Amino acid sequence: MTQGGTNLPRVGGYNQAVVLDAIRTAGQVSRVELAPLTGLTSQTVSNVVRRLLTAGLITESGHAPSNGGKRRTLLSPRADGAYAVGVQLDPDAAVIVVVDLAGTVLGTRRVRLTEPGDPAAVVEKVAAAARRLTAKVQVDPARLLGTGIATPGPIDGPAGEVVLPPNFPGWGRVPLLEMFRAATGMPVAMDNDATVAAIGERWIGGRERAGSFLFIYLGTGIGAGIVLNNTVLHGDSSNAGEFAHMAVAPGGRECHCGGTTCLGPYVSPAAVVADLVERYGRPAAVRLGLEGTPAAVHTDWQRLSRAARRGDAVAEGVVREAGARIGQAARGAVALLDVSRVVLGGEAVRGIEELMCEEIESAVNATAVARAIRPIAVEKSVIGDAVGAVGAASLILHGAYAPGWRMLTER
Repeated sequence: MTQGGTNLPRVGGYNQAVVLDAIRTAGQVSRVELAPLTGLTSQTVSNVVRRLLTAGLITESGHAPSNGGKRRTLLSPRADGAYAVGVQLDPDAAVIVVVDLAGTVLGTRRVRLTEPGDPAAVVEKVAAAARRLTAKVQVDPARLLGTGIATPGPIDGPAGEVVLPPNFPGWGRVPLLEMFRAATGMPVAMDNDATVAAIGERWIGGRERAGSFLFIYLGTGIGAGIVLNNTVLHGDSSNAGEFAHMAVAPGGRECHCGGTTCLGPYVSPAAVVADLVERYGRPAAVRLGLEGTPAAVHTDWQRLSRAARRGDAVAEGVVREAGARIGQAARGAVALLDVSRVVLGGEAVRGIEELMCEEIESAVNATAVARAIRPIAVEKSVIGDAVGAVGAASLILHGAYAPGWRMLTER
């Protein structure tokens, strides 16, 4: 069930968002079906559909089978109705995508960040790469809505600032939103990477991701995005979903927050590589081609993941242990939020989604309460490992066209 609209004349923009969201979620739907889906009258739906057709955001895409009467015309989103740029920031690289309104990735670019400690250098390099990418894919500039940024937190949402992100050493309070606005010359939206991934999963996933779910995002670190009844939760400070700070069995590793029971120091790629070296020694690391140094974490993790996928007992063992710890934390989150689905995504889970999902599913369904009410589904992202960048683009599209109470109060 999509979010309901209102028949008050002053909120036409909101109603357009409600109707477009219903069409995107359904994939194909008739005008008659939209009224009960949105809570709008048939006349309001007809008026809104006409405006969306005129704006080029939807199209008439065929007819439903006849039940003896007139065949109903089906409506679908128009892919070339709007575009957005998405940027996923990580310390070693930025992933940039251009996405259309249907969620199709039209172009991708990965940019190595040689000066990650200098925010101005990062913004300049990413903005230049984004300009080259949009020129290459040749989208209509008039329909390019803006740039979305997925950044590691913490963030100060109202101020548009990133505040002392642990994965970007040397950054203090950085006005990243305004810096990207100045560099791109277009509207910019920003959120923490896990929340952005959840927004993208909801936006792109359509019917498969309608409702509620917990999105667990694994990149350089780990975070979570929360969707309840089709609404993304941001929290009072825009930092909901700090999954890395969920308490697990104490092991003595100190988190950057000062705690010693936090999940993050046990499940990040760097931590899992370190676990393997500590537990099995240098010979095991050398056999797998791992250097075990901070500078080689990205390459080491790729090699470890490939070994785990091949069934190497050592590599698979440390990956599964990390998955079990994530599952332990997810079990508490699922019990608190009462969601029936956990989704796993992020660049760091590429190729090992099945292993991780098995361990998480085992943990979240371990209690009698969970089994008695309903099993928790654990699934990999419908977007894939680029969910952060695609989610960032969706942040722009979602903000422009998805239902939000903010639109009811704008003047």
